[in-house]
Amino acid sequence: MTRPSTPYAPINCEFHDVLEATATRRRTASIRFIDGDGVLQQRNARIVALYASGGSEYAELDTGERIRLDHLVAVDGEVLADYASPP
Repeated sequence: MTRPSTPYAPINCEFHDVLEATATRRRTASIRFIDGDGVLQQRNARIVALYASGGSEYAELDTGERIRLDHLVAVDGEVLADYASPP
């Protein structure tokens, strides 16, 4: 689920660490994100992979959905906007 017309904005490294820890624990997480239509979505799902492709970074969920990391809003209460943007 991406909005291809918007350039990718790298996320904070500390928030990326939160995503990696969530994926490593292999547990279901509450994931809020903005979908391709700009609508806030929420899933209870596991992050099965984090990867880069075409200059963007993605999280793949066990639902089969792919979310661009800069479209995430929060994962298990950790809000991306609460982390400083990378320089």
